[in-house]
Amino acid sequence: MKILLAVDGSPYTKKMLAYLTTHELFGQGNDFTVFTVQPVLPPRARAAVGKEIVDKYYSEEAEKVLGPVCKFLARHGIDPKSNWKTGHAGESIAKFADSGKFDLLIMGSHGHGTLANLVMGSVATQVLAHCKVPVLLVR
Repeated sequence: MKILLAVDGSPYTKKMLAYLTTHELFGQGNDFTVFTVQPVLPPRARAAVGKEIVDKYYSEEAEKVLGPVCKFLARHGIDPKSNWKTGHAGESIAKFADSGKFDLLIMGSHGHGTLANLVMGSVATQVLAHCKVPVLLVR
């Protein structure tokens, strides 16, 4: 099974990873990709510092999220691919899941956002609204 793991480094990402590593369904034989989305910097900030510095910033911020997740998964015998994009998280996750022809998308029900959506986070809501791939939300 080709599985996409949408991560942001939040406590709900950690809960999702714990769930994933304790269930046999997600064991050996699956193809995992870890994916994160970095918010776009304001245009004036990007213009002030230049493309090279902005690209380096995005890459470093993505690695801060992806690095620990990949290490955790490696300790549990999972060797994932990793990828990241910039943009709006919900839309970017849904597009990446659809274009990558994944069989399943797994993500935490909440992330680093505000407490505006107490039942389910706004990114999770957007992903559910736009994604054609089955989604497993871990709370």
